[in-house]
Amino acid sequence: MLEMIEDIDPGALLVAMRHTIDRLELQFAQVAAEFHQTDQWDRDGFNTSGDWMRINCNMTSRNVWNALVVGEQVRHLPLSLEAIQSGDIGFAHLAIMANTADKLDGFDEAKLLPLAKEHSAGKFYRECLHYRHSADAKGYGEEQERLVEERSLRMNTAEDGCLLITGVLDPVGGAAVRSALEPLARPSGGHDDRTREQRLADALVELASGGKPAELHVTATVETLKGLAGAPAGEMEFAMPLSSATVQRLSCDCSVMRVILDGKSLVIDVGRSKRLVDGALRKVLAVRDKHCQWPGCDRPASWCDGHHLVHWIDGGDTNLENCVLLCKRHHRMVHEGRWKLIKVDSQIVTIAPMVTFGLPRGPD
Repeated sequence: MLEMIEDIDPGALLVAMRHTIDRLELQFAQVAAEFHQTDQWDRDGFNTSGDWMRINCNMTSRNVWNALVVGEQVRHLPLSLEAIQSGDIGFAHLAIMANTADKLDGFDEAKLLPLAKEHSAGKFYRECLHYRHSADAKGYGEEQERLVEERSLRMNTAEDGCLLITGVLDPVGGAAVRSALEPLARPSGGHDDRTREQRLADALVELASGGKPAELHVTATVETLKGLAGAPAGEMEFAMPLSSATVQRLSCDCSVMRVILDGKSLVIDVGRSKRLVDGALRKVLAVRDKHCQWPGCDRPASWCDGHHLVHWIDGGDTNLENCVLLCKRHHRMVHEGRWKLIKVDSQIVTIAPMVTFGLPRGPD
């Protein structure tokens, strides 16, 4: 077949094939509406004709519903039927038109057909929503309120400690969340090879903790904080045990409370809590750095952690010279990712973690 069509313009071929598919979709919808009126699906043990088609025709529920509503409404849409036969609109446009007609009394396709011919299916869908509101504002508002009532958010912890999030938001709530996440999910700084999904996940975490000190209570031994061999993991509410690298990152800019236990785990001394990078130091740090100091990153100071170039557990001072601002992602890259930051002539230089291949080498 490829040899037969190799001289044909592939763009023109795609348009022609799509036109054929659209007409087949229309015929399928008309037959689907007739099938719905039979009892074959009931005799075959299915709850609805849609379930029968979803299983036997290998379709999604959305595509089945579009076929049924088009098959039901197309006899009331003579102009749209003519337009799809001539290729002026696609089956996607016709499905949107049919769904709009299904929701309104006194539907007038003549007002919408020019818009269907002019716009893509996505843009036409929005135009149909405007039309529905203009024709029945009360009904449109009630439908929007039903969407609000269907909102939900589920959080479950997987066996490995990951948080599984599933949910549905109404259009306004969803727009608010996307408006907050999209700016934070843009690629930032050098070495940003994250997928869009990873950037959105990081944006959600950043939104939850950005702009204010995180209220996380972590329990760890001094050995864990130092990253010594044989030390236990850290503990935090709502999380699995934490690695020493994560504990070091969280403690890099935090409040510390010393609690000394005896051999029977009874508290014998509690020290005072102290903020490490705060007050005047934090203000001066924000004025000096202005944003995350990872090369190419422009996260504002209010969204950044204070990072010790030499961790205070290793004797590093909590002063302006030893501290820089890092956003959440780059702060994690330094600690858990084993990147190094060094200051050369007041400029921050990044050093990628060393990657070894093959078997470990012994001393030369």
